[in-house]
Amino acid sequence: MSDKDNPVTLKEWAYIAIAKHTRKMLKYRSKVIKDKDPEDLHQMRVGMRRLRSAIAGFTLAIDLPPTVSEKNIAKIGRSLGKLRDLDVLIAALANDYRSLLPPVEQKGLDKVLKSLSKQRKQELKQVQKTINSKLYLNLQQGLQNWLKQPKYKAIGECSIVPVLPDLLLPQISQLLLHPGWLVGIELNEGRIHFPGMLNQEAVEELLEQEDPILHDLRKLAKKTRYNLELFSQFYDDTYHYYVKQIEQIQEVLGQIQDCYVLKENLEKILKSAVATRMPTLANLLATTRYQKWQEWGILQRQFLEDQIRRELRQTIQQPIS
Repeated sequence: MSDKDNPVTLKEWAYIAIAKHTRKMLKYRSKVIKDKDPEDLHQMRVGMRRLRSAIAGFTLAIDLPPTVSEKNIAKIGRSLGKLRDLDVLIAALANDYRSLLPPVEQKGLDKVLKSLSKQRKQELKQVQKTINSKLYLNLQQGLQNWLKQPKYKAIGECSIVPVLPDLLLPQISQLLLHPGWLVGIELNEGRIHFPGMLNQEAVEELLEQEDPILHDLRKLAKKTRYNLELFSQFYDDTYHYYVKQIEQIQEVLGQIQDCYVLKENLEKILKSAVATRMPTLANLLATTRYQKWQEWGILQRQFLEDQIRRELRQTIQQPIS
């Protein structure tokens, strides 16, 4: 590398990003195995997600060993994700909802939490098995070997600033063209028609149908945010504003999805509708989803505006050299 203190090429920035997120992944592995704090699992999972994003973002410039691939990182990440989802579920039920329920529903929820705790023990064993597996150890060794002797493709020698728009605009296009933006609205001869204020029941019906599309948009927003954050230092405040807005999309859609997952898991354990066994909790979940739907509507309108989309694209095309 020409100058580690003043990186200018695509390959230098690729190395910095991959090294940073590899260190984070490795740092938390032993802590996850010990399982003293759920936050360790969260941090390792975030490190792996950002590592995957960095590899995807710089794939045209780096030559990685076969064991270091997005596919392998995703396999490991899915195992961590199942345990993390249980941690989020248990924390939400125990810390956010339990105290709001009447005593009879609290007793029912305590039984649910006991069942979820047993599930968590099983998922923890699977995570421990995964991060001791040949798949993980080969990934780790491949990353360490590459960081000692990195290999690059010819385009890695390019200065990073001129090629940033070419790197980022395809990701922005994917985000802006996702069908999730059109959930709950109508298109007529190219014009967007927003419905009037939907009541809570109508929103629930809509989300029952469209939740998978919105969940997919959430995942794409997260991927886009990670990719944009790789290059934050090359852009001005307008860029940072849009990164925050995309993060807000991710968070609001995530909160809508969390309520759906909570309900789904409760009904698996209860073997009946939540509204039947825990009407107060069912109402709280529906109310939360409705509130978050209102927040989503504001972001949806914003990102469907021609001016906003134009400004975002123009911002990407104007990195600071």
